[in-house]
Amino acid sequence: MTLFLVRHGRSAPRPGVPAHKWELDPVGFDEVWALRESGRLPDAAVWFCSPESKATATAQLLTEAEIGVVDALREHVRESGDWIDDFTGTVARAFAEPDSPAYDGWEPLAACRDRVVRAVRGILDVHRGEDVVLVGHGTAWTVLVAELTGREPDLARWRSLAMPDLIVVEA
Repeated sequence: MTLFLVRHGRSAPRPGVPAHKWELDPVGFDEVWALRESGRLPDAAVWFCSPESKATATAQLLTEAEIGVVDALREHVRESGDWIDDFTGTVARAFAEPDSPAYDGWEPLAACRDRVVRAVRGILDVHRGEDVVLVGHGTAWTVLVAELTGREPDLARWRSLAMPDLIVVEA
């Protein structure tokens, strides 16, 4: 069984609006379609996605298959709509101190990790032996991959993730 983790396509940031409310940017649709046509995603798989609209829209552009929406696959919750100049540094602090919010209104990263890992393990238990495609978010996938592989979170990989992007994990 292979787990395909898709990071959503390019989002349309709106200053003052929390990231989980941002939409998929139509300018980036071609990039999502290019991933679909790349042959890197399985023809036969079960599909699930985060409830955030940029993730659901990405999933709908990637497949004609039925897509289950799983609330627990949402991104690391960042309720603040503040524009953070050093966003990368703030996220790095979240990884360095996962039990504490890295910024006002942010979920501790450990809570995101626990929520996402629990949901994905449940999906993998039900779909044992099947390829699974999950469409979601970079930070959530980074903590998930670390947990599934027993390695430290790969911040360099997180920083290099494109929109969209694909991480493949042999489960």
